[in-house]
Amino acid sequence: MKPGSSVTVRPAKHLHGALRLPGDKSISHRYAMLAAIAEGKSRFENYSTGADCASTLACLGLLGVHWERTNNGANVIEIEGRGPALAAPTSALDCGNSGSTMRMLSGILAGQEFTSDLCGDESLSRRPMARIMKPLEQMGARITAAPEERPPLHIAGGNLHAIRYKMPVASAQVKSCLLFAGLFAKGETEVEEPLRTRDHGEVALRAFGADLKRNANSTCIVGGQRLHAIEARIPGDLSSAAFFFCAASLFPGSELVIDSLLMNPTRARLLDILIGLGVRISITQLEEQHGELVGTVRVEGAHLKSAEIAGADSAALIDEIPVLAAIAPFTEEGIRIRDAGELRVKESDRIQSIVTNLRAMGAQVDEHDDGLTVPGGQKLHGAEINSAGDHRIAMAFAIAALRAEGETRIHGAEAAVISFPSFFETLESLVQR
Repeated sequence: MKPGSSVTVRPAKHLHGALRLPGDKSISHRYAMLAAIAEGKSRFENYSTGADCASTLACLGLLGVHWERTNNGANVIEIEGRGPALAAPTSALDCGNSGSTMRMLSGILAGQEFTSDLCGDESLSRRPMARIMKPLEQMGARITAAPEERPPLHIAGGNLHAIRYKMPVASAQVKSCLLFAGLFAKGETEVEEPLRTRDHGEVALRAFGADLKRNANSTCIVGGQRLHAIEARIPGDLSSAAFFFCAASLFPGSELVIDSLLMNPTRARLLDILIGLGVRISITQLEEQHGELVGTVRVEGAHLKSAEIAGADSAALIDEIPVLAAIAPFTEEGIRIRDAGELRVKESDRIQSIVTNLRAMGAQVDEHDDGLTVPGGQKLHGAEINSAGDHRIAMAFAIAALRAEGETRIHGAEAAVISFPSFFETLESLVQR
């Protein structure tokens, strides 16, 4: 889609079908970065098709890492590792819209004996980076940024030493950043998180041969370890699956099957929430691949009840909250979301974007500093939706629109390319009217 594109979504009666999704975005980022500093050639099938993960590959290319797409498949990637020493870039590393790229790659760059600059688009340039800057500076890196610790970043790395760091805010990206930096530090780096977050960084490090220790909410890594290349098929993106699961759940009688889907326990809380809402879910063909659980999930629509998302659930569901909020008006008793202030510093202020667009569709909703409350039993009407350039907002309101009365126009629909370029086509293939 071109910038400024709009998509019209019409009401649906049911969703039926089976599909396999592009590779998980979180895993794709981490695998590519670790492959770059591993020894040997790594090969990944089903690498994420999203623009964010393409930004990671582009940055690695500027750091002297040779990678290519093979077998005429856009999502089959081979990466020739350079070992721990990357090449000094001759230009700024453009992370596009990807906060994941900027935050996690900074951990690796902090360990390199050269300086580097990281920049991004307008949205990324508004996102705070203090949460990685502070601990990386404690490890010995020198980092400067724009006012209020926002991008672009200038990193002078090398000569890192281990620290014990207690994260003030739960963030899987920050945790991965510091563990990646720990590979280059002298001594044992320990990262303690206030709440358990997704553990793809730890799982990926082990897959590439690193030794880590975990105790409760703390993870330790000893510096100086060498990584080795791997071959892997990246499981389907569970955060992308959330949109289709929620769409099917809106219509009793709908049935949807997604195979080869990521089932990591730190990500699968979504399924528990949907089951609590009354959705029928079954999981089969469960197996482990490079430490990640993968399975086939069947979802059947239902009359939805109510849910409360707070505390550790909010951290675990941070990417899925927009679509859960979007279907909340159609539940019997609504959904209440708290402890999700992190949503305010994503690609958009997602709390504000959700509230604004729900109200545009006629919903009653109460906004809180750290979340929102959406009563159930409501009817929505079609409306003009503003994605605010945020992929998860664009996709979430496409799902709400399926059960609204009349057509809904989603402006800025091209934002979906960030994580799922074929989202609207895939959704339309499942809809029955």
